[in-house]
Amino acid sequence: MTAKVFIDGQAGTTGIEISERLRQRPDIELLSVAEAKRKDPSARARLFDQADIAILCLPDDAAREAVALAEGRCRLLDASTAHRTADGWTYGLPELTPNQAGAIAGADRVSNPGCYPQGFILCIRPLVDASLLSPQANLTLHAISGYSGGGRKMIEAYESADPGQRDQWGTRPYALSLRHKHLPEMQRYSGLAAPPLFSPTVGTFRKGMVTMVPLFEEQLEGGAQAADVVDAVARAYRDSPFVAVSPYGDCPGLEGGYLSPCGCNDTNRMEISLFGNERQLLLAARYDNLGKGAAGAAVQNLNLMLGCEETRGLA
Repeated sequence: MTAKVFIDGQAGTTGIEISERLRQRPDIELLSVAEAKRKDPSARARLFDQADIAILCLPDDAAREAVALAEGRCRLLDASTAHRTADGWTYGLPELTPNQAGAIAGADRVSNPGCYPQGFILCIRPLVDASLLSPQANLTLHAISGYSGGGRKMIEAYESADPGQRDQWGTRPYALSLRHKHLPEMQRYSGLAAPPLFSPTVGTFRKGMVTMVPLFEEQLEGGAQAADVVDAVARAYRDSPFVAVSPYGDCPGLEGGYLSPCGCNDTNRMEISLFGNERQLLLAARYDNLGKGAAGAAVQNLNLMLGCEETRGLA
């Protein structure tokens, strides 16, 4: 059967990426609203009525308004930040627990995860669940993302800048108030009692991402070693079609000792690696911030909600 899918916010960065992944699929009929009617509630309401699932690719306030407009009309997959920790919504990270994919499949309201949180959560949650890391642990997260993560205005700023300006920008740390909007999501789904100290950076490349979580030997419970850490993470994702875990210190993605944030671009793949020495460890996850980090994750969740193969239409 053909499923009818309406992307509300189809002109935004994530909406365009999702549309490209769905456009050629014979099992999906994409519904669209005319450009002049994009903000017309009655036109959008008619499409919510026609759709089996609507994907919301909107700013947070607009997403909340869309949910009220779509109430009772169709199932919802929200790609905004608005409902990621809200009651009544299922968190759309299938790898979170062994039962999460099933919960997503049966849900009427699914919140697509944020790009940065996925790497942090999927590195840390297995350690908390395996009692290798206390929920009380205070952690730090360093990350770098391509500029597409900032949306249309940032994309235009970077792509219209002359090369000299972009060279001067280099990599730019931001969210220096330490109040990034992804922190509540990171805390809740990692199993931690407090959010990490999060230091994000934007690079001069369009897409790609690496998240890095340092761990000290004294933070690990019960005398756990590096091998225990990588074993717990590998066991958590051994059946995952998209998350791959490298052996300790043996990351095939290194290029002359460097880890490129662009190595998983144009895929729905996440690669988790563990580096370090006798006292200090570094968990690193790399993935495409527009793929697994956004549009690819949305398609993965949509597949589960439609009851088809989780991998359909995903590289």
